[in-house]
This record gives sequence, structure tokens and C-alpha cells, in this order.
Amino acid sequence: MAITELEIQNVKQRFGIIGNSAFLNNAVRVAMQVAPTDMSVLINGESGSGKESFSKIIHHLSPRKHGQFIAINCGSIPEGTIDSELFGHEKGSFTGAHESRKGYFEVTNGGTIFLDEIGEMPLGTQARLLRVLENGEFIKVGSSKVQKTDVRVVAASNVNLLVKVEQGKFREDLYYRLSTVPIYVPPLRERGKDTELLFRKFATDFAEKYKVKPISLTEESKNLLLKYRFPGNIRQLKNLVEQISVLSSDHKEITPEVLSQYIPKETNLPALYKDQPGKDISEREILYKILFDLRKDMNDLKKVVLDSSTNPGQAAQIVKEHAGLFEGIHDEIKHDHEPVTLNLNAAETPVVSDEEEVQDITHEAEDDSLSIVKKEKELIMRALRKNNNKRKYAARDLGISERTLYRKIKEYELEE
Repeated sequence: MAITELEIQNVKQRFGIIGNSAFLNNAVRVAMQVAPTDMSVLINGESGSGKESFSKIIHHLSPRKHGQFIAINCGSIPEGTIDSELFGHEKGSFTGAHESRKGYFEVTNGGTIFLDEIGEMPLGTQARLLRVLENGEFIKVGSSKVQKTDVRVVAASNVNLLVKVEQGKFREDLYYRLSTVPIYVPPLRERGKDTELLFRKFATDFAEKYKVKPISLTEESKNLLLKYRFPGNIRQLKNLVEQISVLSSDHKEITPEVLSQYIPKETNLPALYKDQPGKDISEREILYKILFDLRKDMNDLKKVVLDSSTNPGQAAQIVKEHAGLFEGIHDEIKHDHEPVTLNLNAAETPVVSDEEEVQDITHEAEDDSLSIVKKEKELIMRALRKNNNKRKYAARDLGISERTLYRKIKEYELEE
């Protein structure tokens, strides 16, 4: 039975999901469709994009809604204790185990477990989880007795698990067992006008909480807000609105000048490629991503220019508008090639043939003179300086977990 738009709106209202973008509505639709089943679900999305809300939709619209729901962040549990947390342990099974303890899979029997940051789960624990998914069986730490459990697993990741599979850091069989149904939660920058809706919702909430006048944005401020990429997604937007509500409560309408004081300045520091948050983060992957994005922009630009070839003045204007695509790339990718210059003179705008191919420049990322370790160390140092050595926020900017950042700081001897 098809799910109607009205049903989607009702579910969004019930679970506090704000927005009307097509990507968001599709994610809600898939969650509603898979909820009545017992299929495993893998939710993909950037940190702060609201993945946990979709796990709650799946649980509360399922036959397990009267059972327990537990959300666990795999990246926040130390590797030495995660098996005990998930599957329990027997008395005396390790130092400090003064009594037996039930794990989450035993406590949540008949309910749903949400495993966030599943990519941070150790390989040994992954093998135990696979057994639960395949047979509904688990063994407590320090025990030989096989126990049964009936738990639905919903997992989430902010990294590309297939890359971790290729690196040998995630089990391939577990990946395909978890991703029976994938759900993609879009980042805030892909949701268009949803940013304005969320701003108004948060402004109203904080005005009520702090007993101040609700703030609003001018049209110019709305445009400024939509241009910002929000690497921290909804979580970052919420913090931003809270700051403005408290510190600029005298301003009923927030002008671009006021808003710009709270929006972090754009830098050329790219978030570390989220497919590789572990020990072997590769600067080359960052360069590939930048270059592929650039190539896509060039293809789009070429098409627009071809469509406008009958009007040279219009074509030149389009080239001018897209010239900013190259700013910042030059500072991050140092190579020995001559810089490309754009001829913005309308009268001299070259006519590009439909048969011409856009040059593949991805080979530039193969420059062996690039020091991967040096660049990675530099990115980490810049992120720490930017956030006044607050590792939590530095890790968020870099797109890695705090645990990974701590390991990198120790590895590169960056501790003061």
C-alpha cells in the first residue's frame, strides 16, 4: 500500500522532524515502509543530521513498539568493555567484574537496539553481532552458555562502510547483513529552504526557554544563512540559533551584519574524508574528492556555456559567476602545473565543441611529492588552533570521532 504525503507529514510532526525537502521525505517514506517488518536497517548520514529520529520512527511504527528501545553510540564505548556492554558478562570474567551483568541484547529482548557509529565497532565485536543477526544467539563474556534473544538491530554510520570493508576494518558479511534496507538522511546543505524552517522552530523554542523575544531573519540574512554549508548540520544550526537568541535578544530582526558575527568564517580546511576516519586517513582521498567535485562542476559549466553559445555576453557572465569554484582549491593543492586562467572577455569567449571531452585532471592527485603524513598533521593542527585546542569541536570539524583524534594527536606528538 502506497504511503501518502499526508501520512508522511503526520509522522514528521509526531517525531519532531522539520522540513519538506524531497530527500528528507523519501527517507521518512522508506522508514515507514520498513518499520512493520523485522528487516535490519542501515541509516547513512553525516554527524548531526538527525539519524536517531529515523531509528525511533522504525521502532515506534513496528510491532515492537511496546518493547524497549535503546540507542548506543559504538564510538563512545571503550574497545575493552564494548563486548560486556552489549552481551553482558559473568562474575570474575575480568578484573573488576564483581558480579554478573546483563548486556543490552539481553535486556532489550523483544525490542529494538540502535547502534550509532557502527563503523567504530571493533572486529571481534562485529563477529558477535553477526551471530546475533544470523541466529539470534549470543554468549556472555566469560561464559560458554549460548543464550537466545529476539532483538531488531537498526545501525547508523557517518562514514562509507564499504571503504572500511576494503580496508579490512569492517566485516563484509556484517555490512550486507545490516544494509538489508539502506536509508539516506541528507545533510542540511542539501535540504534547501528547510534551514529557514528549522531556524524559526529553534528561535521559537529558545525564546520560550529563555523568556526573550523570538528572533527572525531579514531576507538578506536568509540568503546568507542558506549559503553556509553547516558541517555540523542540524546540531550546529540549533547551537547557532541558541547563541543568537541569548546574545542578540535586543534585535528582533537579525541583519546580515549580526548573523555574520555568529556564522563561523569559511576556511580552506576540508573536512577529512569521512570514508577514512581511522588510522589510515589518506590525504589522497581528500584530493580525489576535491578533484572529482571540480570535474563535475566543470561538466555542468560546460553544458551551460554550450546552451548559451548563441549569446556570448551571457556565456561570459556565466563563466564569471562560476569562477569562484576554483578559489581555495589552489591553496590546498600545491603542484608544479601552470595555473589555469579563464578568459572572461565576452568577445573572446571560445566556442566549445560538443564533441570535446572535459580533461580528466584526477591524475594530479597522484603527485608523489605530496607528503600524506605532513598534510594530515597540518590539518589536525589547524583544526585544533581554530577551536582553541578543544578536541571535541576539532574532531567535529575534521569529520572524525574524538577517539580517532586522540590517537592521531598521540601518534604525531601534538600534545602540549
